[in-house]
Amino acid sequence: MLRGLSTVSFWATDVTAAKEWYTELLGVEPYFNRSGPDGRPAYVEFRIGDYQHELGIIDARYSPGVPATGPGGAVVYWHVDDVTATLEKLLSMGAKEYEARTERGEGFVTASVVDPFGNILGIMSNAHYLDILRSTGRA
Repeated sequence: MLRGLSTVSFWATDVTAAKEWYTELLGVEPYFNRSGPDGRPAYVEFRIGDYQHELGIIDARYSPGVPATGPGGAVVYWHVDDVTATLEKLLSMGAKEYEARTERGEGFVTASVVDPFGNILGIMSNAHYLDILRSTGRA
């Protein structure tokens, strides 16, 4: 039924600033940009990672509910090769630690931050992810 991540959506009150921050972090420009009726940036989307998953940044004006005043909900973890180095980079860019680097078992390490726009960004070194990459010839 659930076949894979299609798009992970983050909210930002300043889409332009979020676009710049994520462009610097990811090292790629968004492949899709859309402005709202007022001409202001309303949505940007990046394709990232081994499977080209989508990370979308949506203007908080279009939130379907009352915007949260702090981080909450699910944490999506993105596989990284080096959790410590990635966490250090995120913190140096102004993200705030949400969950410290945590060993979860052999081959599994997680950490998460709150980006400057209030979204939780999880990072993980995941042995199963690497197994799948190898089995598909992508490693």
